[in-house]
Amino acid sequence: MDAAENPVKFTGIKISRPKTRAAGMPAVVSSMQHILEEMNVFRGMKALLKLNQKSGFDCPGCAWPDPDDERSPIAEYCENGAKAIAEEATTKRLTGDFFAQNSVKDLGELTDYEIGKKGRIAEPVYLAPGATHYTPISWEEAYRLIASQLKGLRSPDEAIFYTSGRTSNEAAFLYQLMVREFGTNNLPDCSNMCHESSGVALSAAVGIGKGSVTLEDVHEAEVIMIMGQNPGTNHPRMLTALQKAKNNGAFIISVNPLPETGLISFLNPQTVKGLLNIPTPLTDLFLQVRINGDLALLKALAILLLEEETKKPGTVFDHDFISNNTKGYVEYIEHLRSLNPDELVKICGVPLHQLKEAARTLAGKKKIITCWAMGLTQHKNAVDTIREVVNILLLKGSIGIKGAGVCPVRGHSNVQGDRTMGIYEKPSAVFLDKLDTVFKIRSPRRHGYDTVEAIRAMHEGKAKVFMAMGGNFLSATPDTNYTAQALRNCDLTVHVSTKLNRSHLVHGRSALILPCLGRSDRDIVNGEEQFVSCENSMGVVQSSKGNLHPISSHLKSEPVIICELAMTLFGNNSPIPWNSYRQHYDYIREAIAQVIPGFEDYNKKVRRPGGFYLPNGAREGRFNTYSGKSNFNIAGVSYSAIGENEYLMMTIRSHDQFNTTIYGLNDRYRGVYNERRVIFMNKEDVKANGFKGGEIVDLFNFQDGVTRVAEGFIVIPYDIPVGCTATYFPETNVLVPVNSVADQSNTPVSKSVIIQIRRSAVKQQ
Repeated sequence: MDAAENPVKFTGIKISRPKTRAAGMPAVVSSMQHILEEMNVFRGMKALLKLNQKSGFDCPGCAWPDPDDERSPIAEYCENGAKAIAEEATTKRLTGDFFAQNSVKDLGELTDYEIGKKGRIAEPVYLAPGATHYTPISWEEAYRLIASQLKGLRSPDEAIFYTSGRTSNEAAFLYQLMVREFGTNNLPDCSNMCHESSGVALSAAVGIGKGSVTLEDVHEAEVIMIMGQNPGTNHPRMLTALQKAKNNGAFIISVNPLPETGLISFLNPQTVKGLLNIPTPLTDLFLQVRINGDLALLKALAILLLEEETKKPGTVFDHDFISNNTKGYVEYIEHLRSLNPDELVKICGVPLHQLKEAARTLAGKKKIITCWAMGLTQHKNAVDTIREVVNILLLKGSIGIKGAGVCPVRGHSNVQGDRTMGIYEKPSAVFLDKLDTVFKIRSPRRHGYDTVEAIRAMHEGKAKVFMAMGGNFLSATPDTNYTAQALRNCDLTVHVSTKLNRSHLVHGRSALILPCLGRSDRDIVNGEEQFVSCENSMGVVQSSKGNLHPISSHLKSEPVIICELAMTLFGNNSPIPWNSYRQHYDYIREAIAQVIPGFEDYNKKVRRPGGFYLPNGAREGRFNTYSGKSNFNIAGVSYSAIGENEYLMMTIRSHDQFNTTIYGLNDRYRGVYNERRVIFMNKEDVKANGFKGGEIVDLFNFQDGVTRVAEGFIVIPYDIPVGCTATYFPETNVLVPVNSVADQSNTPVSKSVIIQIRRSAVKQQ
């Protein structure tokens, strides 16, 4: 097994019936168990009491917004937020002694879970060419090494600068500024792999690549459609918002290949009912769509709405809104009339009577919100699918009014803020012109590499230096072995990280790990406490100020690391006051205020309790598109065709997981304990193959003439459509072809991978 992949280690699977209720006391108990495994009670409670508070720090987990009004003083977080803090605030330290005792090869034989549990990196370490162990290095030596490698490149475009969603606004702005002063737009980020499809679709449709709703809108909605999303695991605090919406009379429609516990019913542990085990039912109508059948489903709904409008003109569609605010309506209606409804029903796999019930619900309401996540964005036709979401909302006039709009739910705490700050490989000329005017530099105009393009460039030897500001690049990206070779082809790989991960163990000819402060850590510069800021899924920017004593005196903040690297790289030749930005973060925010629209008086506004909202044209009924209006989209229905003995596989998270961080080995909502190497299959498919539940199989993908294999997965019969399967990532990222990407957005197609399944020679220990 290549060190790029998780080794095949079975850990003793236990299976139970899937849960029908999310959260409640089990979530509270789980939260406390994770905290106490990583630190003492005092440190844990000190962190949790400041988590997501107006005077505290932003959760390093998901980007679900905090309430604008009252927040729970003792538990304004979810189970997975507590797990994230347990991981980040752990008192386990990795010093030079640890790396002396553990070779890179030995560490590579661990699973991602085992690697992550080792602890926080406590000092900078360096892996010299040909070395077997990381060794300590001073910060100054590390900066000089990076600067020397960068200066030695034939072109700035031979360097790649990646960003994860953990990076603060201040760090992200400085990072892109340093990179552009250096001379490249090679700024791939985690958005390229998750909501890039949303940004492309929404920018074209409504003029802004973000959601248009606020948390209060969710509470006021009459209908909420949740598509390709599992809030109970990935955004648990969303369940509280859905509960409020239900209490206000909302009708919730869930669209997903898997029934997810968090959308069935919710036990809110902050309420008496929740503590008494009295749940709130959430989903009123579950549409169990086939993998990548969402576009067909949405078009079928649009046709059914058109039929109702034809019967009762003016009662279903908002013609005033359509006339005043949209373009392409006539052409879109003609397109709907050209489609075969029966074929759409067949493709999506949802019974017609259920589609009719959903259409009747939508027909009679106007305050409609559609939420979605990776289940929509990681398909070849993702952009067209999301534009079809918008099409339906435009028919109803359900954008730009209270209680209605689009709601792409971001998966990482500041991934949206990073893009706002300029972390983008295709920046606009307006943005670059502003940078040049304010900082007296000449920003490059040629577009850079996105994530997939960066992998190819490294693989082909076109890029020689890779630097990552956070994240676990290898485990997050597709085609694991291809990506691993790409990283190995680099002369230098650099990771600014809090904890050890697999990307540190699959490296270039030389490698650096630079340890940084986490969100929960106190950040003191020149004797004064600093704070940073983040933007959540709904465009609220708020401060984040850690309160824990860092586990090592060798840790530096991301803004300081960037400033000190820039000072070493550019010396006295830079017109940018890097040293000032290093001394106090207010100077960084003053610079941001000069460049980014909506951040005027940044230092003043971000100090308001709860922060401030950024401008949002779509929310306000203004559409900054090429037409000056919101645009209908016409797209043919495409879906993933599979052959005989083939299946569609989607990668998913377990409940003990956030992105590539594995908190534990349980997925209790789906009834899977102490194991991750599993494949969920329809029981009819299991029977047709002659398999049995618990049998070990290998998974194959043969796209582009390449054999990709993931060995040793336990078959679990499950409630999933025929022909569809689900597995956890990153264990099956090896099966996702690097060339299989979404049209327009270039996002890896991790939710519709064509696989074959064969009996395995691997045995359980």
